Amino acid sequence: MAIVTMKKLRLMVVRDQKDALLRELALHGCVEISEIGDRMQEAEERGAVVRENSDVIALKARQTALDQSLSVLDRYAPSKTPLLSAKPEKEAARFFEHEGISAAEKTAEEIRSAEDRIKRIAAEESRQRSVMESLIPWLDLDLPLNVEGTRCAAVALGSFSARQPMETVEAALAQAAEEAELFPVSADKSQQYAVLVCLKEELSAAQEALRSFGFTPSAVMGMDGTARECLEKASKALEALNEERAECVERIRMAADRRDAIKMASDRLGTRLALAGAGNRLYGTESVLVAEGWLPVDNVPQVTTLLNKFDCAYAFSDPTEEEIPNVPVKLKSNFFTRSMNCITEQYSLPAYNGVDPNPIMAPFFILFFGMMMADMAYGILMIAGSLLFLKKKRPADRSFMEMIFWCGISTIIFGALTGGFFGDFIPQLCKLINPNSTFELPALFTPLNDTMPIMIGSLILGVIQIFTGMMVSVVKKTKDGHFADALWDEITWWVILAGAALMVLKIGTVHGVPVVLAAGGLMLLYGSTRNAKGFGKATSLIAAIYNGVTGFFSDILSYVRLMALMLSGSVLAQVFNMLGITTGNIVTFIIISLIGNTLNLALSLLGCYVHDMRLQFLEFFGRFYQAGGKAYQPLSPQTKYMQVMKEEH
Repeated sequence: MAIVTMKKLRLMVVRDQKDALLRELALHGCVEISEIGDRMQEAEERGAVVRENSDVIALKARQTALDQSLSVLDRYAPSKTPLLSAKPEKEAARFFEHEGISAAEKTAEEIRSAEDRIKRIAAEESRQRSVMESLIPWLDLDLPLNVEGTRCAAVALGSFSARQPMETVEAALAQAAEEAELFPVSADKSQQYAVLVCLKEELSAAQEALRSFGFTPSAVMGMDGTARECLEKASKALEALNEERAECVERIRMAADRRDAIKMASDRLGTRLALAGAGNRLYGTESVLVAEGWLPVDNVPQVTTLLNKFDCAYAFSDPTEEEIPNVPVKLKSNFFTRSMNCITEQYSLPAYNGVDPNPIMAPFFILFFGMMMADMAYGILMIAGSLLFLKKKRPADRSFMEMIFWCGISTIIFGALTGGFFGDFIPQLCKLINPNSTFELPALFTPLNDTMPIMIGSLILGVIQIFTGMMVSVVKKTKDGHFADALWDEITWWVILAGAALMVLKIGTVHGVPVVLAAGGLMLLYGSTRNAKGFGKATSLIAAIYNGVTGFFSDILSYVRLMALMLSGSVLAQVFNMLGITTGNIVTFIIISLIGNTLNLALSLLGCYVHDMRLQFLEFFGRFYQAGGKAYQPLSPQTKYMQVMKEEH
């Protein structure tokens, strides 16, 4: 497999047909509308053309409002759907219809309005509860809270610290205002509540005297009626608020049967948003619009037929050398190699003029994953889980679960080679049933007993993958016309390593001199210094030797992790089985073993995935990979809640 060859599309269309053309391009889903180059932008600055300006912000706001209403529905009226339920499938053309959007937006507005009222009700309830709490200390006061006194007397409600003796407070008050009097109402652990009655002209002096004891005017002053009457009013207000909230919640729940319509409207707006975004990349005059884009070469006949239906002029061309960094990348994958898309995309897509790593990486990644897991039961669970997910969920991107499926097959194979089935679950179960049992699953080798051979095998696999990466680099450089770079960067080291192997085997020596190794040394001497001058030749040679030798050995030693992960997973499974068998009971053994192996499976999946990716990204990709590719994103229906049915054109 390789990177799909792209063609550049240049297009001029009459303005009246812009919307229809973009709609058809989106239905076909194979043309990416790109930004037009600097020349068109310069023409815009001169006033020759004008950039299109669709109302993207308004469309985005409308879609966001619909999505917010769905979030509200999910909180108050969650839908009961199976755990692994697939998104409903709809024909692509349905997402371009305007039908139902206005009604869905009206429903969404009602939902959001009801939730806004619920929020205001919650704030009002909090206020009423606060009022009720502040009224409790004054319930024994049979006096309207809004009383201001008489013509001569003033009344004030307040509280002061409970640590202050009432006698001390009253004495201080009497000195400041001879006619003033303090009437205790209630007290709690922290405060004393009292009513101050004094002459109006003495009010300031009385309050000043009480302030030294922490006297604070009460917040309930000014309320209409006694404390009990106000408490009853607040209680009734809370009841009314609760009823109103229940009505608002019920209105939201009654709108739940419109959930699918709102989702459809959101996806329709999302598709219109994609069309508007593509339209904003166009330039034109009052009558003509200009567009540029990219499409796979296999889709050129299909797009040609489409464009011939419109009043437009178009041309296809190959990307120039300057355009290559901006050419979108689409990987040409089959049912096997597409499982590696999730790995490659986490690193970075290859450059358009680079190499698709998936076909070369897939066998190594899957082999390494299975080697590290190495358990038949784990492999069976991986295959069953991935197939169940793909069947029930039907995800648009299947690559991750397909990767788990293929790695599950590899895990079963290595599990059969090592005799692993939940570790040593079956032999331990047989011993529990019959203490004299000697049953063992057949195994070609075992992680605990054959650690050294497994380590050597891991290193050999590492050598194979590293040499494969170097070979890919040689082929690419040769195709690009840079064979000299391949000769001095990769082939030189092949000669050196081959010479070292022949020297160890005492083959190919003339008068005790290893000819092949000497030739490799001379090649390294010339290749590493060919572009250096003066003293730089010496430093270049030293750097080449040091980086080459340490690089090879460190990269190869990294593959010891294959043995380490296999060993750790096997040991952990056996430990859980051992814990279970110590109970002496079959039921508890099975329970403990299954719980432990479930944990081991989860840890092994994560560990093997991470370490396998590390081997690919660092040890393998570093040999040939050219990153920096831009993902191919053709104009197509953009959905979040529905799945677009693929159509044949």
